[in-house]
Amino acid sequence: MHSKVSRRNVLKATAGGVAMAALGMPSILRAQDGFPNRPINVIVPFDTGGYNDRLARAFAPFLQEALGQPLTIINRGGAGALLGHTFFLQQPDDGYTILCTSAAPYLPLNILTQDASFALEDFYMVNLPSQDYTLLATSSGSDIQTIDDVIARLKEDPGSLSVGLQPASADLVNFSILCEANDIDMEAVRIVTYDGGGPARNAVAGGVVDIGLVGGEGFLPLAEQIRPLLTFDVRQRDGWEGALVNEVLGEDPDFVVGSQRGWGLHASMQESNPEVFSTLVEAIETASKNPAAIEALKNQQLATDWYGPEESNQMLARTATVMEQYIDLLQGT
Repeated sequence: MHSKVSRRNVLKATAGGVAMAALGMPSILRAQDGFPNRPINVIVPFDTGGYNDRLARAFAPFLQEALGQPLTIINRGGAGALLGHTFFLQQPDDGYTILCTSAAPYLPLNILTQDASFALEDFYMVNLPSQDYTLLATSSGSDIQTIDDVIARLKEDPGSLSVGLQPASADLVNFSILCEANDIDMEAVRIVTYDGGGPARNAVAGGVVDIGLVGGEGFLPLAEQIRPLLTFDVRQRDGWEGALVNEVLGEDPDFVVGSQRGWGLHASMQESNPEVFSTLVEAIETASKNPAAIEALKNQQLATDWYGPEESNQMLARTATVMEQYIDLLQGT
């Protein structure tokens, strides 16, 4: 496994469906060599309309204001983001191509389950402002009141509750961690799989399944139809009631964060183009902290929180480590 993850040769991918948008703004930040002096491409490894695409387009006016050059959004969807991630690494590490992606879970999934010929270390995440999380919930009319009720019923009879999940997901790994910590036979649980988060959430809200584990941000429009029981985070999120994962699994628990979305660069730029690298990092930070950007993205229910490179890369690495421990589960073996 480690030899596969560490290979640095990049697959040559061909992907169609390029969607572009470019705008021009005055220059603010410049490297000593005059960078940037032409438009910069933003690779989104997903089709148009998704969160990353909307984030890239909403953030673009503020980032290009900081850089002084237009940004061109290029969508390279396909193969669970593998095509787009590969295409990004094929581009020169000269700063004229940056990445807007769901770094987790897709980079670890590409590497662990799709035989990607790149390593996590090939990517340097400048900021991952969107930190989704798994929410375990039941319908508002359910007789299940707390996460303790769920654990007690599953321990007594693993088949007593149906559980809605997406296969090969962070939510599935988190449910496995919950079962392991409480000596619940996961193989005996009645798991119902759904092709997307929307159908899974609707099944929970409608009482089609007894409980479900899905990204919490997507549950917000259904807040009155569900009862949150457990948030897989160590801090309260979006005003949900119910327990936090550290209250159930103990201090410093293992769990997988949901989609970690945001901005990345070629890691090799730190040595090959350090001044350009610093200019881009500074520009992304400047745009992220721009009050106008914060307001604009908030109005579109998009994140622009500044976590910075150190925390963003640590979060991604931790997620990848936990996902590797559950590789068989993610592969469905």
